[in-house]
This record gives sequence, C-alpha cells and structure tokens, in this order.
Amino acid sequence: MTARILVVDDLPVNARLLEAKLTAEYYQVTVVDNGHAAIEVCKAGGCDLVLLDVMMPNLSGFEVCRILKSDADTLHIPVVLVTALDAARDRVEGLEAGADDFLTKPVSDVALLARVKSLLRLKLLVDELRMRAATAQDVQLEILYKRVFASPSASDLVLIADDRESSAKRMRDILMRAGYRVVIEQGARRVVDLAIEKNPTLAIVNLDIADYDGLRLCSELRAHQLTRNLPLLAVSDETNEARLSKALDLGVNDYVTRPIEPNELLARAMTQLRRERYTDYLRESVQTTMELAIKDPLTGLYNRRYLQTYLANHVKIAGEKNTPLSLLVLDIDHFKSVNDLHGHDGGDDVLVEFVERLSDNLRRIDLACRLGGEEFVVIMPETDRTLATSVAERIREVVAREPFRISSDGQTVHITTSIGISCFHGVGDTPELMLKRADLGLYKAKNSGRNRVIVADAA
Repeated sequence: MTARILVVDDLPVNARLLEAKLTAEYYQVTVVDNGHAAIEVCKAGGCDLVLLDVMMPNLSGFEVCRILKSDADTLHIPVVLVTALDAARDRVEGLEAGADDFLTKPVSDVALLARVKSLLRLKLLVDELRMRAATAQDVQLEILYKRVFASPSASDLVLIADDRESSAKRMRDILMRAGYRVVIEQGARRVVDLAIEKNPTLAIVNLDIADYDGLRLCSELRAHQLTRNLPLLAVSDETNEARLSKALDLGVNDYVTRPIEPNELLARAMTQLRRERYTDYLRESVQTTMELAIKDPLTGLYNRRYLQTYLANHVKIAGEKNTPLSLLVLDIDHFKSVNDLHGHDGGDDVLVEFVERLSDNLRRIDLACRLGGEEFVVIMPETDRTLATSVAERIREVVAREPFRISSDGQTVHITTSIGISCFHGVGDTPELMLKRADLGLYKAKNSGRNRVIVADAA
C-alpha cells in the first residue's frame, strides 16, 4: 500500500530512523522538524498519515494534534503520536487530543508497520467518502464538530465479546460510567449474529477467548456485509505483539492490552466513536448528494434523470418477460393562471398538494416522477391498458373533486388535470416512443377540452 507519510521530529536521528523504515516499505516520506511546518504540509494536502513526536519546542505534539483535529480540512488525516513518554496519562492525553494512535519509543518495526497499514486502510475509505460528499455540498463544520465531538450517549452501544466474566464486567462498568450502553456476549459463536441484531457503535473483542480463535472472530465480523464497517477494538496480553499485529492486518481498528487502564480504554473507545461519527456524516452527505441529483426538492418525487433510467429498465423487463407496462403523462390544466393570480408560492402549494393526491392514488409498485414544471409521469409496471385507464380516471376525479388551498392568502383554487396514456407494444418499443405516445395522448386531451384521459395507443 503506497502512501505519503509525514514524520515530525525535532531530533534528526529519530526522524531519519523512521524515514528509513518506512521508505524500505515503499512509502513516500516527508520529514519536518517542527509543528508549524507539519500543519502547513497537512493543510496543503501533502500527506496521508502523520507520525508526530510529542516532545518538541514551541509547539508540542499534543498541540499540533489538537490543531489538526479541529480543522475540517485536516480532521480526517490519521495522526500517530510517537514519544518516549509511556505513562498512561500521557497516552490518554494524546488520544483525547484527537490522536488516532500512540506509540512509545523505541517502536518495534512490527507494531509500527501494522498501525500504519491499518490507519491507511481506513483513510482510503474516508477519502472516497469525502470526495463524493464534496461533489455537491461542503462539509458544514459546525454540524460536523457537534456530532463528532459529542459525549457518548444511550444511542452508543458497545458489544463486548469476552468469555472472562470479571474482565467483561470491568470493561462494562468503565464504559457505562462514561455514558455508553453495553451488552456482553461470552459465547463467541453468537457474536456476529448479535452484532447484526443490535447494530452496535463499537465491538470489543477478547483475542484470547478460550473456546474460539479471537482472530477468526474478528475476520468473521469484517467479512459480513452488515458488520464490515463496525469499529473493532481488540483486547489481549501485552506480550502478544505478533497476535495484535495480525489483528490489525485483519481489519481491527485498535487494541488495548492487559492490565486495562480505565482512561485508556475510554480514550480509545472515544477515538473509534469519533471516527464512526465522522464516516457516518460523510455517508449521509453522499446519500444527500445522490438524492439531490435524482429528486425534485419541492415535491420529493424523482426527477427526469431518474425517470429515464428507471423507465429503460422496466421496458427491458417487460420485453424479456412479455409483461404489460403502462405510462401516464399528467399536466395541470391552466397552471400559469395559478401563478399569475397567487404568485409562485401559491403555485408551489398547488404542486405539493397535487403530488399528495397523486401519490395517495397509486399502488406501491407505481413510480411517480416530476418531468418538469407542472408535468408529471407515472410508470406502472405489470399494468395493462384497462387498469392504467381506470387508475388515471381515478386520479383525474380526485384532483377535480376538492379545491386546492393556497396557504399564503387562505384562498382556494379549483384544479383539473389532463392525462395521456401509452402502453408497451412489445419487442421494438422503446422508452422514448412510449413517452412520445403518452405526450400525444396528453396533447389530444388538452385540445379536447382538458380534464380528461386519452390513451394514445390503438385498442
């Protein structure tokens, strides 16, 4: 896995040692000797991961980390604090500053490279999400920070997979005092099913479970579609370095070693919680981006872009399976007069209520789309000419039956709709031809006095 790694250390010997180790693994390494330079490189997008010394003059590693994690442009960059400090309070301070990991000098090659690979793998996912989210909207910093850095709540569930009852209960008590909900599962073979059922925020897995291979359990959680993105925190003996490195290779996000220090457990759990909240926010941004691309913001209906793809798929299905397919094109009669008399806000009121009445009279398999302006299309799978005409007549009657209310002035307006229908003709028919025929039916309905349904197809 090639990537750009920034090494930040004011001691040249230490920096060059890390540079040599990482270069040997074919990483691209940049070295700077102070925190200000590190921040500049990160803000310029010049690295994928930061190995940051803590004890530096002017700006400590803790301060640099806080600055990077408080900026939306650099929040996503993994930061590993590397220092000679080994007290639990130092590790906790680093993690609370937003660091993704904390390594104590001298750092073993196995632990260093395993951590780097694990964090870079996660960053690939985050980068992809950030790129998609940025195509339609900027990340809103205030909303992002409120979500990412909020305290744990009852909605944050931790699943502990540990057959050691005393150990599991101790972790449960530590986490519950911090505000998490916790569920314990001592039977390893039930863990994946429970994770799918409960959808936890974090899973803590004892790698040394007596009746099962803890590494295999982590692998199974990573392999299942519904749990592959679940943050995993491994627990093992401090001497079991090779096993912990293997866990990271399998996709475990982080680990704690026994004896478990309460503040470190909470800090590492919070790090995973923040990362999960960040990726959730980006996934939601991607989803919003997709909806903005295919949905009409006023009515909530799918737009012309989605209609074209959806109709093409159903024309193909109808041809392959020899099943009926019908299409309605609807237009609100004299809609311009509504805008002229009541303004565009009044026109929007009519459009929204029109869609409500339309949707209430369609089946679940039917799809309504806004073609543009006051024109709409309904795709009706497995629907023949007779049934499509019946549905269209019902919609026409419902629209004309009751006046539409204009919220801005409290007035009402009577609305009617004209509807054209086309039906799938079989092999050789196309989405374009179906839309053209339905448009022809609509045109005839308009010219025949409006407020009527006409089928353009021959009987």
